[in-house]
Amino acid sequence: MAKSLTLSDLNIYYGDFHAVKDVSLTIPPQTVTAFIGPSGCGKSTVLRTLNRMHEVTPGARSTGTVLLDDLDLYGKGVDPVGVRTTVGMVFQRPNPFPTMSIRDNVVAGLKLAGVRDKARLDEVAETSLRGANLWDEVKDRLNKPGGALSGGQQQRLCIARAIAVAPQVLLMDEPCSALDPISTLAIEDLMTELKQQYTIVIVTHNMQQAARVSDQTAFFNLAATGQPGELVEVGPTAEIFANPTCTQTEDYISGRFG
Repeated sequence: MAKSLTLSDLNIYYGDFHAVKDVSLTIPPQTVTAFIGPSGCGKSTVLRTLNRMHEVTPGARSTGTVLLDDLDLYGKGVDPVGVRTTVGMVFQRPNPFPTMSIRDNVVAGLKLAGVRDKARLDEVAETSLRGANLWDEVKDRLNKPGGALSGGQQQRLCIARAIAVAPQVLLMDEPCSALDPISTLAIEDLMTELKQQYTIVIVTHNMQQAARVSDQTAFFNLAATGQPGELVEVGPTAEIFANPTCTQTEDYISGRFG
């Protein structure tokens, strides 16, 4: 079941460097929320705090709260590994395990969790590959290496791997930046389908993509190099693109900077 995310007074640091300051926003369930903004403004950093990937970097930390419905993801006793199962992530470049078969790529998370029932693993592999719109293309070569697929197929394989563990939120960090236009369209269509089951957050530099696939858009910016990134405004995508309230947002969307 998809869940909402609520960020309150989120501040993110790398050692002494204040990377992002005072972010508060709500990400509704079963929607696509796009994070946009110029390079270095902290949008990918914010994305990584949503499943506690940020803290994997030595010296990285955050303050404030990130709630998954009513659960504080940074609360005492909350297992970061469990968070990363509930809040799945797809990275900028497809990263299938190259020597692992297509099937084993998809069910790697389940095997790590101790699932050994072959029938169960086969069922999840098929369901997840269907969910990622990849089943028909790979069903006759499930035992072939995942690294042998095309770039667009590899990215959909990574999406299948992410949804195989039944997350409630799916994070995507520029999932189409390394893909050709046809593969990009396939991923965008997939996002529209997946939001029926998952809450999706994407980081994208592609304004047209944000306008096409997202229900809500959050624009991040920074005052100057070395200054922390900030959330400038957030709202329904149609409003952000047609009638933003901040001049910074309008200038970025219209291509005057960034």
